[in-house]
Amino acid sequence: MTAHPEPDLVTADLAELRRQLDVRTARVDGQLALLAQRSERHERDADELTVRVTRLETTRWPLPSLAALTGLAALAIAVWQALGR
Repeated sequence: MTAHPEPDLVTADLAELRRQLDVRTARVDGQLALLAQRSERHERDADELTVRVTRLETTRWPLPSLAALTGLAALAIAVWQALGR
């Protein structure tokens, strides 16, 4: 008869539980690291897009001003033609 089979089973079970806990903890740590990396990449992309939009906004043509100038030029030409005839 063996007098100590139960403690060996408990020790083996505890070791298995510890191993599973370590594996799952490592998996969660890996997933958190991946999420942090993706978050940093998305922040960097958002910052780059903000810079690009700002650059586009500052270099775009002032269309309302051009429309007003074109209208004034047309008015001036019309007045000039009316007075010239």
